[in-house]
Amino acid sequence: MTAPTTSAPLTWYHATAPSPDRPRLIGDRNCDVCVIGGGLAGVSTALHCAERGLDTVLLEAETLGHGASGRNGGQALLGWSASAATLKRAVGRDNARTLWDWSREAFTDLRDRAARHAPDADLRLGYVHAALNRRQLAGLHEARGEWAEWCYTAPEVVEGRAVRDWLGTDRYVGLLSDPDSGQIHPLRYLQGLARGAEDAGAALFERSPVRAVDGTVVRTPGGAVTAKHVVYCANAYLGRLERRLRSKIMPVASFVAVTEPLAEDMAARLFPRDVAVADCNLALDYFRLTHDRRLLFGAGASYSAITPPGLARTMRRKIGRVFPELSDVRIDHQWGGLIGITINRIPDIGRLSETVFHAQGFSGQGVVLTGLAGKIVAEAITGDDARLKLFESVRHLPFPGGPLRTPALMAGMGWAKMRDWLGV
Repeated sequence: MTAPTTSAPLTWYHATAPSPDRPRLIGDRNCDVCVIGGGLAGVSTALHCAERGLDTVLLEAETLGHGASGRNGGQALLGWSASAATLKRAVGRDNARTLWDWSREAFTDLRDRAARHAPDADLRLGYVHAALNRRQLAGLHEARGEWAEWCYTAPEVVEGRAVRDWLGTDRYVGLLSDPDSGQIHPLRYLQGLARGAEDAGAALFERSPVRAVDGTVVRTPGGAVTAKHVVYCANAYLGRLERRLRSKIMPVASFVAVTEPLAEDMAARLFPRDVAVADCNLALDYFRLTHDRRLLFGAGASYSAITPPGLARTMRRKIGRVFPELSDVRIDHQWGGLIGITINRIPDIGRLSETVFHAQGFSGQGVVLTGLAGKIVAEAITGDDARLKLFESVRHLPFPGGPLRTPALMAGMGWAKMRDWLGV
């Protein structure tokens, strides 16, 4: 949150979730906890801290949800971006099962928070992972087996013609259903959490970019916050504020298009079960129907973080590959945004010191896992750091290459895209 990013376009979410203006920080304040970043991680942390009786201040460079929390695909998932094998290598078999259980807790919390604070957030259950080739289909069978090992037996793999019972397309050779995951309007959800945090006593400041942090003194252009604890929740928008955190995550751009409203019969034909969808490519496509029957379609990661020219044309072409009937559909909204990923795709949650905490690198699953992160950080600040210690046991390597890390990752992503295209 080192500088505002006013050039970023607003989204369909912003158009359908008007937000109240919140003040800038003017003058100096003292508090128990200062949270840096007004996305889902920061607001969740502020909410949990305030509910525990801590005097909490949150600082956001732009407006709440201006970053990834108001730009993502709205897909709310169980589990982790990291594979089961990666989790087991990182923390051991028993702790990997613990992390799975915590992800279920996180989704339960999301459902409870949405019902309490954001009933307009349009939370709907039902999700499918879609395989484009036989290799990916084999991976879905393997994932189902891993989930069954952790007592999640509801998912099913469907193949061939049965795919049409779920999606009106012939693009996929099979699907893995995930009935306990789903979709949500992430900005309405965030705004509900923000209202809950304010009701609990937290002070949320917008347009207050953090220029420097000296120990637990957080400085903005309008004033400074002297806190007992500081929590970094800026994630992909951290900039150069804290180099020890910056090296552990990579900002990755993803792009979203939202179409004109679809006819009711068209929407029912393309989404007979109203599920959210993601394919199995590394640079994946993801899509769902919004509450007003628009197709929200997101395209895979770009390590260049540069919005490509002709984005609407590119997105319409991608949509047409999945749903040929929509090859000429009108695009009403389009935007890009940054997410933060770690090398192992496990979130980086921990401490830089006894008084400085962080939560970042949710690797595409931040809608759900940010709530868990805020809860665990608040637990640690109030004296119970048992769960935080498990995350601190995960070794997070810095991305290699220094100033050359982005070109190197772009080359790697190019090979991964080619591998997905070839189906090998």
